Amino acid sequence: MNYYELQINLHSFDAWHDIFVAYLAEIDFESFVEEAPYLKAYIQESSYDGHQLQLVLNELQLKGALIESYDLSLLPQQNWNATWEAQFEPVLINEQLRIIAPFHSLSPFEGIEIKILPKMSFGTGHHQTTHLICQNMLSLDLQNKRVLDMGAGTGVLAILAERLGAAQIDAVEIEEWSAENILENIELNQCQKISAIHGGAEAIPQSDYDIILANINKNVLLEQLPNYSKVIKSGGLLMLSGFFQTDAQDIRSAAAQVGFEWLRTDLRENWAVVLLKKIP
Repeated sequence: MNYYELQINLHSFDAWHDIFVAYLAEIDFESFVEEAPYLKAYIQESSYDGHQLQLVLNELQLKGALIESYDLSLLPQQNWNATWEAQFEPVLINEQLRIIAPFHSLSPFEGIEIKILPKMSFGTGHHQTTHLICQNMLSLDLQNKRVLDMGAGTGVLAILAERLGAAQIDAVEIEEWSAENILENIELNQCQKISAIHGGAEAIPQSDYDIILANINKNVLLEQLPNYSKVIKSGGLLMLSGFFQTDAQDIRSAAAQVGFEWLRTDLRENWAVVLLKKIP
């Protein structure tokens, strides 16, 4: 599988790179690397739409002279994997969780350690949204809980759920190659309670989940919220991320319409995670 790499040289990088990420994610760019003043964004060759990209760049440029230059190139998969490995740094969250790659050689760690094969799948802990959900999971009681991880990416959240005592985890991922990556990471971390499922909301295998985790973009979350409401227990917890602070109220409002009450919102560099509870 080949990917396009979009490299944008931004004016005022700190003020605007998150906004560019949000816009590009809406047109199926799925991975991002920030090397100020450059933002690199990656999209599957089969998903790339040059017309959509031009519309997005034109819209953003209307907000000001934001783009110094940009370049688009086709990056073969074998080159991508080597690049991703070179850029994958260990992630430490709250001194309680460390996410590493198999090729890292580090000193022993007393907390929870998860190994992730650093392929194209989203969810290595580097992005603010994955960090936010992992951080919030560390404060929840997952003992003997049934968990649904939607848009599971690498499976890192499902693996953390098992480490935190969950009894059963269904990790649903719409990209086939990413679902295969989940299986690799399940084996790498010797997990026994995770089922990797290829598909979207229609592939959710059961109901009565205690906790649902979904780190997906805003539009997909809004579309799938009714599905989550149908398969979660009364009093169950729903944790959503993948959107900006400015979108959190839209998420809360839509969730309220399908029976969820808001518990809290946490932020990290303008990205948000929302924790909700299914109203009995």
